[in-house]
Amino acid sequence: MKNFIQNGHMITVPAPTGGVASGQGVIVGGLFGIAATTAPEATNVEIATTGVYDLPKAPATVFALGDWVAWDDAAKVIAPPAAGLYPVGVAITAAGNGAVTVRVRLDGVATAAA
Repeated sequence: MKNFIQNGHMITVPAPTGGVASGQGVIVGGLFGIAATTAPEATNVEIATTGVYDLPKAPATVFALGDWVAWDDAAKVIAPPAAGLYPVGVAITAAGNGAVTVRVRLDGVATAAA
């Protein structure tokens, strides 16, 4: 195909306000991904839009295998889908009370705050 650019698993975007740390979730418009490197604000950073990642969650939040998950950009954690959060994928392991991470499969679909 003459018009193919890339598979889209990694996208280059400007780092958000305040910069980003490697492994941190990033929202740029309707795009969510995980930063591959640490980058200062407004510099280019590669983000992964698909794949499986251990991401932070609030210790009191509980997820079952297969639960839909969303990104809370204010708290920088995975949370249950709710108004104002960005749907990003599915929990692929259970994560109980006291756990600080949940394993998430990113769906790679453009997102918007619910």
